[in-house]
Amino acid sequence: MAAVRAEKERLNHLLGSHLTTIHETLQLLDQTPPSSSFDAKVTWEDVIKMSEQVSKQATTVGMLWTGDQPDSKAIEETMTSYFNNLQGFLLISHGSKIGAGPTLSSSIHESVKQVVDSSFRLMKETVSFYGSRQEGQKQSVPQLVGAVWEACSALKKTPTSNITAIGRGMTKVAVSVKDVLREMKELKPDSSDDLVDKSCAETESLSSEGDLGNDLSPEEMKVAERTIVVVSDTLSVLKELIRSITGLIKMEKPSDNSNFVDSLEKLLQLCQELGQQIDEIGACLYPPQEISSIEAALEKINSIIDVLQVELGGLQGASDAFLEACNGLRSSLRELASELSCSNTADIEARVENITLTDK
Repeated sequence: MAAVRAEKERLNHLLGSHLTTIHETLQLLDQTPPSSSFDAKVTWEDVIKMSEQVSKQATTVGMLWTGDQPDSKAIEETMTSYFNNLQGFLLISHGSKIGAGPTLSSSIHESVKQVVDSSFRLMKETVSFYGSRQEGQKQSVPQLVGAVWEACSALKKTPTSNITAIGRGMTKVAVSVKDVLREMKELKPDSSDDLVDKSCAETESLSSEGDLGNDLSPEEMKVAERTIVVVSDTLSVLKELIRSITGLIKMEKPSDNSNFVDSLEKLLQLCQELGQQIDEIGACLYPPQEISSIEAALEKINSIIDVLQVELGGLQGASDAFLEACNGLRSSLRELASELSCSNTADIEARVENITLTDK
């Protein structure tokens, strides 16, 4: 047993050394390499081919545990080979980032990190299993190997150009806004006037979290209805923005040049800021509604729309449909602001009426 413990300690030391090297190499992915650092631009196909080698190495690791307990020498050799391939994979991935903007770089980093993380889990468990006689541990190896396979396979879905990565980012924001819109439409007015309905609602709330918005007052419900229009119009703006950019790309077929990419990155950032404000408004609708926070968000949205229009206009890509959507959103913003003003006034009046004057 002493010999087994000594060998396991040696394997752990070797594993720690490999993990440190990979961590240091992974930090390279935070930087975009200069074009001069590679003789030729590394393609994403090169990255996928290298990931296939990592996937094969994961299979080899899994095979160590198909029979009797593997000896430490076999684990050491397999570990060294695995991390050599993983190191090569990281270096190739770094080379693929030449010319990548922030969004594409982030997508690449995220995909590569999944391969690294799943690899770490596999190799850590492999060393920890050494000398163990628990069959349950061995049975978990195929799952860890499968996680590496999935991470490597997912690389095929990673965007390979700045335009594709940015487009997916904008679509992600639109999907998020659509989810907020769906949740807002589930808001319902307070049913306290109907004792039966109220009793039913209280019973259902014990088994469901979907009734959080069922206690909106008539005034709060008016605000919610106006807000739904704003969110719907925001979604229309995002959809028309994506259509405008797609049309611009098809018409002019711009290259992945830095100026064009920088403009798209700004538009994506504006979309993300827009999505954040919609999230903020959605959170403020549940009673007691935070009127001041909603008003602040509306001002920011109005400002974002103005900048969006200027940025897209600079690319000569502002379609009539996009401009119409922007104007529609501005109109719904004004209507919601007016409703908030009325609601705020009614709230103040209600508080004044509840004040009880006492003689001193």
